[in-house]
Amino acid sequence: MSLRNKFEELKKYAKSVKVRLFITLSLTILIIIIFLIGVNSFALEKFYLYSKENTLEDVYDQLNEYYNGNNHELDLEKEMERIAIKNNFEILIKDNDNMTIYSSNADFYYVIDAIMGTSSSQTRETLESNNSFNIRLQKDFKNGLNYIMLSGALDNGYQVFIRVPVTSIQDSVTISNNFLLLMAGFTILVSAVVVSFISKKFTEPILELNKIAKKMSNLDFSHKYQVTNVDDEINNLGKSINTMSDKLESTIKQLRNTNIELEKDIEEKSKIDEMRKSFISDVSHELKTPIALIQGYSEGLLENVNTDDESRKFYAEVILDEANKMNRLVQQLLELMKLEYGKREFNNTSFDIVELEKEVIRKSQVMLDEKEVKVELTGLDTLKVFADDFYIEQIITNYLTNAIKNVKEKNNQKIIRINNSINEANGKSRIEIFNTGDNISEEDLSRIWNRFYKVDKSRNRQAGGTGIGLAFVKAIMTNYDNDYGVINCEDGVIFYIELDNVEVKK
Repeated sequence: MSLRNKFEELKKYAKSVKVRLFITLSLTILIIIIFLIGVNSFALEKFYLYSKENTLEDVYDQLNEYYNGNNHELDLEKEMERIAIKNNFEILIKDNDNMTIYSSNADFYYVIDAIMGTSSSQTRETLESNNSFNIRLQKDFKNGLNYIMLSGALDNGYQVFIRVPVTSIQDSVTISNNFLLLMAGFTILVSAVVVSFISKKFTEPILELNKIAKKMSNLDFSHKYQVTNVDDEINNLGKSINTMSDKLESTIKQLRNTNIELEKDIEEKSKIDEMRKSFISDVSHELKTPIALIQGYSEGLLENVNTDDESRKFYAEVILDEANKMNRLVQQLLELMKLEYGKREFNNTSFDIVELEKEVIRKSQVMLDEKEVKVELTGLDTLKVFADDFYIEQIITNYLTNAIKNVKEKNNQKIIRINNSINEANGKSRIEIFNTGDNISEEDLSRIWNRFYKVDKSRNRQAGGTGIGLAFVKAIMTNYDNDYGVINCEDGVIFYIELDNVEVKK
């Protein structure tokens, strides 16, 4: 094996769960040991001093109680000796005449001069001070030892001195830190064995899951994880992998079925192409019909089929009417194409759409009177919108004309209702035009917006339009990216649009 291969294998092993688990555990142990050493070095001694201070204060309180006469049956000398031995204290008590009443150590009275600050061999640091006593941390340079010293006066006026050495705690900190370092090394060695055993237990199912996942990536869902009765994370992961495998397998089957349906849709697309050809044919027919009429009546005029002036005038009017229809159709188609392909710029302004609706109604009054239709304006009296009033007028005109053509009597009346409101959901101005009449079939609801599509195929040229009015509406509203549509209701049909709102007045 080459050195490069060995290096790659070593890198792969270094990334294994066993190695990472061992490194993580070792670092955790070291961090804990370092933390404990820090606590020992900086906190243990302070805690020890704090504990000794409390003990000194407790002993001071006990001595006060003894000399206050609350314990007559107590042997004070024996009790103080017991306290001194138990706490490793040196105790000295003097009366008001500076005579020694009790001393736990025959040489202890020599420290009084140091306490009073007359000896240069003593250094003092005050830990606590009040009216009754002082507690100081002292170092005696003669013997090199550190002490905690309580000096003060009892309630009966006696002077009391209590001292305890603290050098031992510093030694204990050093011993404790060395022991912790030794335990860290031992723990790391033990953890290497434990991690090897534990990681094997963990990595085996993980490797099995990895093997199953690789097979799943190759769309092989035949292998499943063997779930055990142990309720742990790995077992739950195995259940999730099995569930995901089943769902992926089911999804792929659905995709295959969808692909089959897509192929069918492609076949359907060829039918749509046929429909497009039919569309071109319809457009051609729309232009051929007026051309044929113009040609026929023109030939009749040229050949003097009718010699009277009234007949010739009729022929001329038909020619003019068909020419106008053809011109209007061509212009509408050109305008529609510009709208659909985004080649038309809008001159957007703020205007009152209610006033525009009134103007459209006025222009359509002849058709309304002819069909005996009642028009109602409901909702807001004033509704300002921001749009191109020319195109919006064409939309309103298309909707109103469509409503007039399809209105039917319901409850002994023909009604067209124009309602102006605000859509609370999006803040848009909403214009609805309702007419009593028949509902539009579900099949036709989505098709009526297509060019040249007519719900009533039987309409003649006089009654029917060009079939691009609603397609025109669709193109304009698509440019504005606003909602439009048609809704069947109980007594008729509602066509609606939504526009950007400027101002609302009730």
